[in-house]
Amino acid sequence: MSYCQNVIDALKERYADQPEFIQAATEVLETIEPAVEAHPEYQEASLLERLVEPERVVMFRVPWTDDEGKVQVNRGYRVEFNSAIGPYKGGLRFNPTVTLGMLKFLGFEQIFKNALTTLPMGGGKGGSDFDPKGKSNREIMAFCQSFMTELSRHIGPNTDVPAGDLGVGGREIGYLFGQYKRLRNEWSGVLTGKGLTFGGSLARTEATGYGLVYFVDEYLKSRGDSFEGKKVVVHGSGNVAIYAIQKVAELGGTVVACSDTKGWVEDPEGIDYQVLEDIYNKKRSGHDKGVSLALYVDARPGATWHAEDGRGVWQLPCDIALPCARENTLTLEDAEALVANGCKVVGEGANMPTTLDATAYLMEHGVAFMPGKAANAGGVLVSGLEMSQNAEHLSWTFEEVDGKLEELMRGMFHNVDDTARTYGHEGNFVMGANIAGFLKVADAMMAQGVC
Repeated sequence: MSYCQNVIDALKERYADQPEFIQAATEVLETIEPAVEAHPEYQEASLLERLVEPERVVMFRVPWTDDEGKVQVNRGYRVEFNSAIGPYKGGLRFNPTVTLGMLKFLGFEQIFKNALTTLPMGGGKGGSDFDPKGKSNREIMAFCQSFMTELSRHIGPNTDVPAGDLGVGGREIGYLFGQYKRLRNEWSGVLTGKGLTFGGSLARTEATGYGLVYFVDEYLKSRGDSFEGKKVVVHGSGNVAIYAIQKVAELGGTVVACSDTKGWVEDPEGIDYQVLEDIYNKKRSGHDKGVSLALYVDARPGATWHAEDGRGVWQLPCDIALPCARENTLTLEDAEALVANGCKVVGEGANMPTTLDATAYLMEHGVAFMPGKAANAGGVLVSGLEMSQNAEHLSWTFEEVDGKLEELMRGMFHNVDDTARTYGHEGNFVMGANIAGFLKVADAMMAQGVC
């Protein structure tokens, strides 16, 4: 049995209650085997055993008071997974589905995603089972302040730099940053995704969606193709989806459908990203409850609203599919529908939104599959650029940041593509991304000794 398989088997036995983490670890370890076999010194140093265990896990209670004066208690987490190439970097997620296993899954992915950006950032993830939906702004502020009261002990601009993720947008980052500043009596670039008036970066909001499209577009260009005339479907209608839709339209493609948790909308003339942006802002206002994507048809009467599972978008004929919502939302059944309907490219705009069996099916049927650890790295890439601006006390223009984002995302595609080819698996971008990210981290870990 191979070294990689031994580590996978040990993880399955030790963390049987963490299926998401096992999924992420298996996906990486199975694909990096050619690189591991070429370096027997990794096994001698138990490198994989160290790689799959977080350097630190912090768990804490988060007490806060709701608008009725009742004390509520949630759980908070920070998984500081790997700091070999830089301070821990990764988002905070506020959602009832948050568990330790889920955050280990996301944090493990973040290690390799951050390595692929070429910026000095390690991997981490955190969050809470707190649900911001339906909460007033005062309740969200109270929760964020309590959460940061404990988290502030464990983070810093050269230690761990969290960002936003599901349920954590600009509002939450602002409350978290304000509490950190009050507690530590210092202004520092300890969080990214900040408002533009207090150290945020231009183009951060657009970065993940734009970066996804730049990555896919570079693949198309490398094959003598482009987005021009392509029909695209998107799962999701949040921040990533909105700006991916905008950039697809700029490059000549047409996004014909997108979704939210209440259903999905179909617009044959092309989804209008500005309408989506308006709906998204209403959802995030804290004062407009019950808002959903169904409002889209009020502004675009030629569109059709489907009050059913948002995965219905995968049933539409398309050239390119962009899953931009959350993990495991593109299943084997969906992959079969995409292949049957002529889809040729899938680009992940979220963290592992495609199940492992669906990924395998797509690749077996000739679909070019762009994994999230590469294709959706634009957000953390610009977070890294925000860290640089904060450290230098500078603010770059939108064009400067977007230009760096495009250059690095297009370069990342070629790194992934070249790595896959080097290891004899041309066109396998999952293997290319995993090996390229892994080798950078592995080299740093080996150089730093057993730690």
